[in-house]
Amino acid sequence: MMPAIVDRVHIHRLHIPLRRRVSHAATSRDTSEPIIVSVELRNGTVGYGETLPRKYVTGEDTETAVATIGRVFVPVLAEFHADRFPDALAAIEALPWTDEHGVPVPAARAAVEMALLDATLRCFDRQMDDVVAWMGLPRFGSPGAISSIRFSGVLAGDDTARTLKRLRWMYWYGLRHFKLKVGTTGDRERLVGVARYLDRAIRRGKASLRVDANGAWSKDEAIEWLGDSADLAIACVEQPLAKGSEADLPILHDLFSFRLMHDESLVTMNDAERLIALGVAGGFNIRLSKCGGMLPSLRIAARARRSEIPIMMGCMVGETSILSSAGLHFLQVCPGVDWAEGCFGSLLLTADVTRRGLRFGIGGRPPRIPKGGISGDVDEARLARLGDTDPVVVKL
Repeated sequence: MMPAIVDRVHIHRLHIPLRRRVSHAATSRDTSEPIIVSVELRNGTVGYGETLPRKYVTGEDTETAVATIGRVFVPVLAEFHADRFPDALAAIEALPWTDEHGVPVPAARAAVEMALLDATLRCFDRQMDDVVAWMGLPRFGSPGAISSIRFSGVLAGDDTARTLKRLRWMYWYGLRHFKLKVGTTGDRERLVGVARYLDRAIRRGKASLRVDANGAWSKDEAIEWLGDSADLAIACVEQPLAKGSEADLPILHDLFSFRLMHDESLVTMNDAERLIALGVAGGFNIRLSKCGGMLPSLRIAARARRSEIPIMMGCMVGETSILSSAGLHFLQVCPGVDWAEGCFGSLLLTADVTRRGLRFGIGGRPPRIPKGGISGDVDEARLARLGDTDPVVVKL
C-alpha cells in the first residue's frame, strides 16, 4: 500500500442562497458561505472537509479562516507523510490549534482536520470504528447513537405567527424535539405559544423543548427571563450569557433548575474542563466545525460521557452535505447523544455539493450514512459551480 502523502490542496469559498432567512440573537443570514478544503494524496485519493467560521463563536471569519488555512496549515500538510494508518491519525491529531501569533483557529483547523481524516480513511480503507479504537475511547463505536437519535427542529425568527405555523408543520412531519431561538424582541410570546402547543407531548415524555439565547443576555437579564419562564417545561437553556461570562453561570445554576447547555463557551477540551470545574456543565453542544474537527469533538464527547453530561451534536446554519455526512459518522460511533441538529439539506439550502444530498426523514430519522470516508459523494462540478471565487490551489 502506498503511503499517504499530500500532493495538492484546494480551498473553496462557496456562496449558497438559503431558502429562507434564519435569524437569532447573534446574527441573521440568508446565504451560506462555507469553506471547503480538499486534500489530494499522491495516489489520487481525495478527502473533503468543511467549516463555517463565525466571529462570535471562535473569533474567525471567512477571510481570516481562508488565510489561516493557506498560511498555517498548508505548510503542515506539505510535511504529511504516513506509511501506516496509526501514523496518519497521530499526525492528524497533532494539527495546530493556533496561528503563528498564538491566536486560536479551531474553525480553520476543523476543515483541514476533516479533509485529511477523510483522505486517510479512504487511502487505508478504514472506518470510524478504527479511529475510535485507536483513540482508546471506551464504549465508543458502531452503532453509537445513530439507531436511536432523531433530529430536532429549530425555530428561528421574530414573527410569532410564522414560528407557530412552522412548528405545526414540523410536528406534522413527525419531529418531536425542538429548539427555539430566544434573546430577541417578542421571544417570550413565541416561547409561551410553542410551550403551550407542545405541553401535552412534553408531559407524556414524547417531546422536548430547548431554548437558545446565543449569549444575548446579561446576568440580570438572564435572571429576569429565566424567572419569568420557570413554570415552563424547558429541557435546557443554551448559552444564556455571552462567551467570556462563564464566571457568572454558577449564579444561574443555583437560582434555577434549568440545565445550562454550552455552545459558544465550549470550543476546546480546556473549555469543557473549566465548565465542569465551575459545576455548571448541564449539557455540551458539540459542533464539529467549532470544536476543531472530528477527533477533538469525540474526545469532548467522551469527557462528557464520563461525567454524565448530556450531549447535543449541533450544526452550523447552512452547512452542506459534506459536514452533515461527517456529523452522521460522529453519531455512528458516539453513544449517548441526547439531541442532534443538522441534515437540513434541501429544506434550507437551494443547492448542495454532493450527488446525494443528506436530509433527515419523517420523524427526524437520520438519512443513510454515506460509505467511504466521512464526506459523502462530492460532485466536483457542483463544488466549482457554487464557488464565490476561484479556489485557491496549492501544489505541494
